[in-house]
Amino acid sequence: MGDDTIFACIVRPYYIFYSMAHFHIKKKKGRPYLYIREIARVDGKPKVISQVYVGSPEKIAKLASGPHVESKDFKIKVEEYGALWLAHQIDKNIDIAKIVDEVIPKQSKELGPSVGEYFLYCIFNRMIHAVSKNKLAGWYKSTAIQQIRPTAISELTSQRYWQKWERVNEKSLNEISQRFFKRLWEVEKPESDCLLFDTTNYYTFMASDTESELAERGKNKEGRHNLRQIGLGLLVARESRLPLFYQLYPGNMHDSRFFQQVMDEMFGIVCGFHKTKERLTVIFDKGMNSENNLEWIDEHRCVHFITNYSTYFAQELASVSLDHFDIIDTSGNRRLATTIRSYDRLLAYRSSGEYWGKTRTVIVTYNPVTARKQNYTFESKLESLRNELLIMRKRVREREPHWRNADKVKERYQRLCERLHISTDFFSIELTGTRGELVMNFKKNVYAVDKIKLRFGKNIIITDNNDWSTTQIVEANLDRWQVENSFRMSKDDNLVGVNPVRHWTDSKIRCHLFTCVVALTYLRRIELRLAQQGITRSAHDVMEDMHNLHSVLLVTDGRRRPERKLEEPTKTQREVLTAFNHQVDERGVLHDVSS
Repeated sequence: MGDDTIFACIVRPYYIFYSMAHFHIKKKKGRPYLYIREIARVDGKPKVISQVYVGSPEKIAKLASGPHVESKDFKIKVEEYGALWLAHQIDKNIDIAKIVDEVIPKQSKELGPSVGEYFLYCIFNRMIHAVSKNKLAGWYKSTAIQQIRPTAISELTSQRYWQKWERVNEKSLNEISQRFFKRLWEVEKPESDCLLFDTTNYYTFMASDTESELAERGKNKEGRHNLRQIGLGLLVARESRLPLFYQLYPGNMHDSRFFQQVMDEMFGIVCGFHKTKERLTVIFDKGMNSENNLEWIDEHRCVHFITNYSTYFAQELASVSLDHFDIIDTSGNRRLATTIRSYDRLLAYRSSGEYWGKTRTVIVTYNPVTARKQNYTFESKLESLRNELLIMRKRVREREPHWRNADKVKERYQRLCERLHISTDFFSIELTGTRGELVMNFKKNVYAVDKIKLRFGKNIIITDNNDWSTTQIVEANLDRWQVENSFRMSKDDNLVGVNPVRHWTDSKIRCHLFTCVVALTYLRRIELRLAQQGITRSAHDVMEDMHNLHSVLLVTDGRRRPERKLEEPTKTQREVLTAFNHQVDERGVLHDVSS
């Protein structure tokens, strides 16, 4: 059998389109070689988006005569499909690429993807498996992006991102951000009477001598205090947990000062979205508390607040006996009431007091679980401190070198307490005698220990919503974890993956953080869409599951033609597809069944 005859057996005729895929023969040094090509429109023009080498005449002859020909499909290429398709679906009614391109239109001689598409393909990656820009093109090559939204993958390089994002200045990005959240508001219509605000920071490996107004050293929330960091403030709708506003700030700026800077803009935008004069309650952490900030809120007729207050600065209030506390009717308490852990229900004590120049409603909550954890940690530290003090006393008694000076011994004790993150007040040290006959004794300060234990499990909430019930105030404050949960997701290695920030100029850092916020928003929208169908699953779980739904390029048994199919979805994958009005038929073809 000749070479051309072999290919004729496989390809009849040899250049047939089938679902955008076709066989193609190339001759090299007079010998034919078989490829499978796929063509799609990129920038309005037909373009080869995939070319897979099948084999030489000898290999094709073996395939044509092998046992698989009668009973099996021959898989040529397997690509990730499900998670990318889902990311594309959730973007459709927002169309972030269009929003960006309206602000920064494509130039007349600009080739390749638009600036908006560079943002889009970065966002898709952040939603599924976050990688650096250097690895982005390689990641897309393993996916079925060309069957979902065709693009020139070779253009998605770090150098091209640098060039494209160079056109995006701070003013343009602010405009893009406002248009994005406005469009999100139109599509999702989130409840806005109660908002949650919090801050976090992200470390970067930027060198000390690299110019940056954003990257500064400060107290890093992941303990990377030696590295420069960028701060991020995020405003989230309480009910939907959808982001409504975000802002970057220098890593060395205090949270309260940042909050003061963004309040006018933040609440102006949100009130503009809402277009009503109804009151708005914002919930924030004690780090945002300051006289100026609370004065601004007091003067704003629409804005009210719920905040936390440090038990350290209200020790008398935090020391109120549990006899004055009552079980409150929260959803968490109702669940616990039906279990053997009913003793773990949250308690609350309501009062009032003068804070920031006005009388406010004050609620002290007590969480038994938190109290036990804090007590266990505290007792462990006390025991470690006691053991170290015993060793210190032994060294003093044996008159070891460097342990004969009382001031030096006290200094070592202070450093020990700093290392254990515990106050020096819980043990009192007595050093007597002369330099040559120093005697050391210590004892536990029972009063100080008992006093701090009274604060364990306690949390102080202050609000100007004096007409709200205790349950309403406590549950609203508990919902602050929603923002914290968003921040945890943003630091996930796979989803969103802000850390570490791999950009070295402020303009690129701003673009990078914007894509992360959009990815975070889209992932939450997926959760909401599934919840509408009664499916309660986390975005992390859904994307990991859909990641395993593949698109397969194969030669189908009996057809001798290249064809694309989806693998048969699992039960959970099928639920997700159905929630988005799609289903896979028996031929492996995905259909929109919304109509």
